[in-house]
Amino acid sequence: MITVHHLENSRSQRVLWLLEELGLDYTVKCYARDPATMLAPRELRAVHPLGKSPVIEAEGRVVAETGAIVEFLTARAGGALVPPPDTPERARYTYFLHYAEGSAMPPLLLKLVFSRLAPGSPALLRPLVRAIAKSVTGGFVDPELRRHAAYWEAELTERPYFCGDAFTAADIMMSFPLEAFFARGTGAGPRLTDWLARIHARPAYKRALERGGPYAYA
Repeated sequence: MITVHHLENSRSQRVLWLLEELGLDYTVKCYARDPATMLAPRELRAVHPLGKSPVIEAEGRVVAETGAIVEFLTARAGGALVPPPDTPERARYTYFLHYAEGSAMPPLLLKLVFSRLAPGSPALLRPLVRAIAKSVTGGFVDPELRRHAAYWEAELTERPYFCGDAFTAADIMMSFPLEAFFARGTGAGPRLTDWLARIHARPAYKRALERGGPYAYA
């Protein structure tokens, strides 16, 4: 049996969705964020030293990092939701599987961090911190996000899914950064908006929400 250590409003929602798409049996252990820091609780450190989600336990192994979990689970399901080897779709699959966390998430995390700097600063320093955060966000983070959004829009203009005509696990990987981008109201194009509507309409996506509980980005 697969156990998913699931943190509310986190990347681990993708793991629940993938498991539903693959039709694999699993159980969910849910964790709430610390209301003050919004970080994962310390209990997760008993599962993995970094104390982060997603983490799964299966076959006596602990597997962390969403991309590694996706590779582990799709292999367990006989290569489902993965394009055939030595095809252009497979090359795109490998790229987007890693791009989702390697390139797409960093500017979104920077946006989140800088939005929280001023409120958490001492009162006397707050105006200065707010000015610095505004400068970095406007001069670097927002332009970088717009560049990525234009890239997503172009990719989805040429094909219905990120790897081609078929839905794959790479689309599941891409869901969290695109949902986070959309939720921040940064401005999404029509192709991205359509893609989000289609993945949200998938029965497996809806079942994953039922298993995982409230998810702000849906």
